[in-house]
Amino acid sequence: MQASTKLLIVDDLPENLTALHAIVRAPGREIYQAVSGEDALALLLQHDFAMAILDVQMPGMDGFELAELMRGTDRTRQIPIVFVSAAGKELNYAFKGYEAGAVDFLYKPLDAAAVQSKVNVFVTLYEQREETRRQLAELELARQRQEATLAELNVTQEQLRHALRMRDEFMSMVSHELRTPLNTLFLETQMRKLQLDRGNMAAFEADKLQHMVARDRRQLQSMIRLIEDMLDVTRIRSGVLSTRPSWVELQGLLRRLVNDLAPQAANAGSRFELHADQPVHGWWDEFRIEQVVINLLTNALRYGASQPVDVSLHVGEREVRIEVRDGGPGIAAEFHARIFDPYERGVDNGEKTGLGLGLYIARQLAQVHDGELTLRSAPGEGSTFILTLPRREAPEGMQAGAAPPR
Repeated sequence: MQASTKLLIVDDLPENLTALHAIVRAPGREIYQAVSGEDALALLLQHDFAMAILDVQMPGMDGFELAELMRGTDRTRQIPIVFVSAAGKELNYAFKGYEAGAVDFLYKPLDAAAVQSKVNVFVTLYEQREETRRQLAELELARQRQEATLAELNVTQEQLRHALRMRDEFMSMVSHELRTPLNTLFLETQMRKLQLDRGNMAAFEADKLQHMVARDRRQLQSMIRLIEDMLDVTRIRSGVLSTRPSWVELQGLLRRLVNDLAPQAANAGSRFELHADQPVHGWWDEFRIEQVVINLLTNALRYGASQPVDVSLHVGEREVRIEVRDGGPGIAAEFHARIFDPYERGVDNGEKTGLGLGLYIARQLAQVHDGELTLRSAPGEGSTFILTLPRREAPEGMQAGAAPPR
């Protein structure tokens, strides 16, 4: 709905205001009246007028003084002023009025048709100017929206390009990571077939066979772990990653994992130092917590520069924290968030390693437990990953040590 056009008429005589109001009124117009220059100024500060019709001779502030004040203020400088006067033409008021910035000067008694014609012209000009301003504002808004849309499209396009690059790189990583254990298994199979073809059964004696089985198991576990990681990412993104909580004792869990990974630590020239002074029970998914801790431990061995890895358990009233600290080169603050993104890989001996899914999955698993996985690190100070888990009571009907329903 279009706003009404506002006109201001100023005269110290009420009967003159009434007569002028009757002449200039029309549909779509609002007429404001003032009986003094001071009253007119108050109205001018409150409203935007298409034009002002001012009586010249008024007590106190006359029309000329009011016009000068209007021309000195940004808000009112552009308002067209028409003076009216009952004084004779010999006083040369018209010249003074034009000097004050008037667009016209009328003498009383007023010619109603002439006044209406002049007012219509200025109202039309004002409405055209306002319509032009409105259209320009809409064009500017449209331009800003277009720029914002283009910026969003550019961001989306860049994200799409990044996603395509990551997809291609991911497929290359998967192929590489799976090819290594597959090639090893293939070569082992070829060697065994060769031994069988030659009838060399000594190659399959008990101790040698055990070593073969152990190597095969490691290669198969490596491939299974890669596949499970990819499946977990799919479950996370589709919202179907589930947990099966039960009573878990973290001190024993950490001791077991540290012992299981001790040979891997020795091969990396490192060792684990466990600080877990008291048992602590909680209602968590043991398999998923193990998954997070194993990821943090192997990550610390990979990037810890062969320094000892400190594993500590901190028990609070409402939460527990598992901290894994390595003695590696540390991570700059600007990379702290990125390392939890999928497919972000660390650099080991100058080469990127793994699929870049471990920390992403670990953080998601922490969040599934209403916990969090955070990082404290700085260049030259190593890295500490902190798994925080809330302590909860078992659901009603579940006893300590009871397994959850399957």
